[in-house]
Amino acid sequence: MNIQDAPHGINIVVETAKGRLYIGRFDSANGFTALLHDCDVRDIADPAAREQHIREAATYGIDVQERDTQVDVLQVTRVRLLRDIPKL
Repeated sequence: MNIQDAPHGINIVVETAKGRLYIGRFDSANGFTALLHDCDVRDIADPAAREQHIREAATYGIDVQERDTQVDVLQVTRVRLLRDIPKL
């Protein structure tokens, strides 16, 4: 999924080229940034640990660390709907 196509108000998982992981409620995106609300922001280098954290968020809810977060859309490598992630 392209971040520009993410549905407004739905929780999404955003992975970036620099290894940063964002899990939060999508608001809007323009050509440069995407705005997420109530976000969990982590730097998890290990792919298995990253996927485990995403599955925990899908099962137990988002560990909110930031109320509003801007994401550089040029750094986004993968976008998924949190509801589509398999639960633990």
